[in-house]
Amino acid sequence: MYDYMIGLVTNIRPEGIVLEVNGIGYFIYVPNPYTFNINEKCTVYLYQQVKEDELSLFGFKKTEEKELFMKLINVKGLGCKMALPIIATGSINGIKEAIESENIAYLKKFPKIGEKLARQIILDLKGKIDSVHTLFDNNEISYTSNELHDVLIGLGYKDKEVKNVISKVDNTLTIEEQVKEALKQLLK
Repeated sequence: MYDYMIGLVTNIRPEGIVLEVNGIGYFIYVPNPYTFNINEKCTVYLYQQVKEDELSLFGFKKTEEKELFMKLINVKGLGCKMALPIIATGSINGIKEAIESENIAYLKKFPKIGEKLARQIILDLKGKIDSVHTLFDNNEISYTSNELHDVLIGLGYKDKEVKNVISKVDNTLTIEEQVKEALKQLLK
């Protein structure tokens, strides 16, 4: 099992990044790929998912993101790709608050999270999320609405929802701010 990798980001896709380590490029699903920069050397904290027909890596810039992800995927019915959009909001505080206050409406706004799964998340995690941190650094990176569209689609939101939200997001903001603002709009 991998804990982390230190390498060079060689490709950024809407659903993840390619991290080159010792001449091998690893594709890693990440919550918000555009927080990474091409040719940036970075540490990515990993979770390795092994299935009968698939081996996948899920990566995070911070250990706090990985810890929350690990708690989320232990919820019955919540898989790795369903947990990524939750992490992408950038706010452990918001997620923790929703769980602790039993805010089902907040949790249902994430892709593929219905009332039953939202209740299961609350049941399984209430009182168990100890650390509270802000997840995103303020990197000065801008990107186009097409990239924002791809990130949100990669997180599982529907095209119609994404198109409605993109027009409301200030495209002069940094990448993290644009994604966070779009996710806030989607969670309203």
